[in-house]
Amino acid sequence: MAKKKQIKHSTFEEMVPAPSTPQPITETIEKNYMPYVMSVIISRAIPEIDGFKPAHRKLLYTMYTMGLMTGQRTKSANIVGQTMHLNPHGDASIYETMVRLTRGHAALLHPFIDSKGSFGKQYSRDMAYAASRYTEAKLDPICKEIFNGIDKNAVDMVPNYDNTTTEPTLLPTSFPNILVSSNMGIAVGMASQICSFNLEEICKGTIAILKNPKTTTDELLEIIKAPDFPGGAQLIYDREKMKNLFETGRESLTLRSKYEFDSKNNCIEIKEIPYSTSIELILKKLTDMIKDGSLKEVTDVRDEIDLHGFQLALDIKRGVDPDILMSKLFKKTPLQDEFACNFNVLIDGEPKTLGVKALLEEWIRFRIGCLRRELTFDLEKKSRLLHLLLGLGKILLDIDKAIKIVRETEKDSEVVPNLMKGFEIDQLQAEYIAEIKLRHLNREYILDRISEIKQLQEDIKDLRETIDSDNRVKKLIVKQLEDIVKKYAIPRKTEIVYEDNAVEFNESNFVENYNVKLYLTKDGFFKKITLVSLRGSDVQMVKEGDEITMTEDAENITEVMFVGSNCQMYRCKASEFDSVKASQLGEYVPAKLGFDENEHVVTMIVGPRYDSNDKLIFIFENGKGVKVPINLYKTTSNRKKLVGSFSKTSPIVACFLEKEKTNLDILMVSSDKKGILISSKLIPEKSTRTAAGSTLYKVKTNHKVVSAVIFDESMKKGSGCRKIKIPATGSSL
Repeated sequence: MAKKKQIKHSTFEEMVPAPSTPQPITETIEKNYMPYVMSVIISRAIPEIDGFKPAHRKLLYTMYTMGLMTGQRTKSANIVGQTMHLNPHGDASIYETMVRLTRGHAALLHPFIDSKGSFGKQYSRDMAYAASRYTEAKLDPICKEIFNGIDKNAVDMVPNYDNTTTEPTLLPTSFPNILVSSNMGIAVGMASQICSFNLEEICKGTIAILKNPKTTTDELLEIIKAPDFPGGAQLIYDREKMKNLFETGRESLTLRSKYEFDSKNNCIEIKEIPYSTSIELILKKLTDMIKDGSLKEVTDVRDEIDLHGFQLALDIKRGVDPDILMSKLFKKTPLQDEFACNFNVLIDGEPKTLGVKALLEEWIRFRIGCLRRELTFDLEKKSRLLHLLLGLGKILLDIDKAIKIVRETEKDSEVVPNLMKGFEIDQLQAEYIAEIKLRHLNREYILDRISEIKQLQEDIKDLRETIDSDNRVKKLIVKQLEDIVKKYAIPRKTEIVYEDNAVEFNESNFVENYNVKLYLTKDGFFKKITLVSLRGSDVQMVKEGDEITMTEDAENITEVMFVGSNCQMYRCKASEFDSVKASQLGEYVPAKLGFDENEHVVTMIVGPRYDSNDKLIFIFENGKGVKVPINLYKTTSNRKKLVGSFSKTSPIVACFLEKEKTNLDILMVSSDKKGILISSKLIPEKSTRTAAGSTLYKVKTNHKVVSAVIFDESMKKGSGCRKIKIPATGSSL
């Protein structure tokens, strides 16, 4: 039998030869990764001061060169194909970029593309747009302000990727598009998220800075109220947050859906949702809440989007207050959402995070440069024409001489030199004269042309003065902005709602309230039993070896505070526990509230009043005790877990609530079966939660306090205890 040939498996090190010179990882990153990082930041993800990313700019400029500023729409596929001369990243990404800029997609306050066909919607992630072969588009009229001056050398033109044509590095926008069009981009190590503002407010704010560069943020806030989103909705206005956004360019804004109540059909109609969410996310959350029973007030949810626009309908039960219900939905669903602003913009190729005022100042600087280049282009054009007309004026002195020179010149190449000698003019002037038609070599034509000289001289003088004057250039920008406001301004879409007027969510409004009996066992089991259930059977079931240690009357909305053995307290509502029968064990508190490992329940405090003069009394194993005001446990936030709630010097034995103007008789028992009976008024009060307290019971060495209870009349007979002063030694029980 032939032997099987053994196959030798090479290791990775054997397959890949080691480089002759080891390369440090830092050098590898610098040479290989950093160029990619810079390309993504500069050439793809972060918008520039004109408000566009390279993909947007290439698409719009292609449409401009196609003549789509006027005339009929053309197929989107045609536009996408033409754009590939500038953008080699593929037709799918180009069309996706185009979709977002269209009027049909509704992602911008002022869309740049007038579209026809299905382009999906910004508020839906699942509403797909039609293929490019079915849709049509052309440039929207507002693009006149985007390209204004591009044919007058307003911006630099650079070769495209294969040097077959040129494209602009920026577009000479006549208004601060960077703050009018919302934009988002994720680069490597940084991101940008710019919200949109109302065009009229932004233009007027820019005019204010142009007229007075020392305009303060507070003054600007009076003109530019707040961001304005294409989807409308409501913005919860916080003056300090808005001021921070204007100064730093970073802030989180709270957006809330806009709704109406249809009393006839007992239905809430949601008309507008936050720009940062989608209808699919909202529907999923609402249906999940209905299924798990946390939204019992709603019977049905319907997507009613149609040709008339957005609408989400919620059928509610009779008697439910729609405003209170919406406050709950705002708290628990994406019907209220946050928009995290991060105004990260490329300024001269460098990413910078700027506030609103700083961005407007940068745009003004950019726009002044564009306008000066336009004016310089006009100046050169007029200067050239003036120069030619001055040469034509010299011919007026002797037209016959000019005709004679041309007629008597033997060679065509000698006509221009002969005219230069005959009239003492330069080559440009001579070529211009030589190209004049014979029929125009008459006195009337020449007089008409040279009559323009005076006007040209005045225009040239005015242009030079304007170019040299910042104030005159700024006045031109102001005039352009005022014209843009007249032509394109639209009313604010996002409604501003001040915090004081916003309905806040209150959990107690949605909890059914009724009287209950609360029980706590020694092992930490908790029972909430309705009074109706107790009438049927009041025999309490507990685990073997367990016993009920506390019984309290309460309501379903009452707050319950559980004292844990690890110096922590846990707060909750009775409504968070299920109602049980007396024959059930109840719920295990450490598992329900997330106690630490090996932590057990010491006691519960039912209905603590943090604004009262009530006190909490803590008794420790070392015989010490302390009284602490309950208002020290009041928190501004709805925290469930309070750490460092009492001293950890010695393990806790018991905790009692001493109500205002009452005294408790406390029986403390030690491990040697002795005890003392003291009044709570003798226990010293401390002003800190973690105070160790004072000695109440002098326990013997190797012994400790094992229990402390409230002493009542039923315990009096045969206890052998009497009230004594502190500190004290125990008496036999």
